[in-house]
Amino acid sequence: MSGPVSQEIEMRLRAAFAPVRLVVSNDSAKHHGHSGDDGSGESHFTVEIEASAFAGVSRLERQRMVNRALGDLPGQRVHALAIKARAPGEE
Repeated sequence: MSGPVSQEIEMRLRAAFAPVRLVVSNDSAKHHGHSGDDGSGESHFTVEIEASAFAGVSRLERQRMVNRALGDLPGQRVHALAIKARAPGEE
């Protein structure tokens, strides 16, 4: 069961990129009690996204694109976000 922050991440990324694959993993339990753990259980995430929007785009720009699509979530309600973004057919 995903929480509201996880659902919002998924909703925003689906709207921005129409990905062929999207996995939002909540890693917060691994960071319980560490810096950035706000006790919500939704502070640390990994996003794996595959979308045609990333074709021909550098890794850094892909990260920026995802962060822009997420708006105020990173840094506000999400402490840490690992992003694995690729175009269809990439490994």
